[in-house]
Amino acid sequence: MLLRNYMEEVVDRTMEEILSPRDDICKCERCKLDIKALALNHLPPKYVVTDMGYIYTKVNELESQFKADITVAVTNALKIIRKNPRHEEER
Repeated sequence: MLLRNYMEEVVDRTMEEILSPRDDICKCERCKLDIKALALNHLPPKYVVTDMGYIYTKVNELESQFKADITVAVTNALKIIRKNPRHEEER
């Protein structure tokens, strides 16, 4: 059994849905991690233990309940990172 923050999975999926059709946002690993971290910092953690039946139930409940909040958090994080990308710092 594993303990995991289910919100990370939801943010990953939502982020990919929002990023994939867009060409105006950097999709390098650093920018994607910054978007994810910023979005997660604005969402409550939802920890689950990976028992298959429990997770399937929790996944359905959380996706319908928090989808709007997650989309807003990811979109806001995207706007911030697009204006202030940090990937140039590492070169």
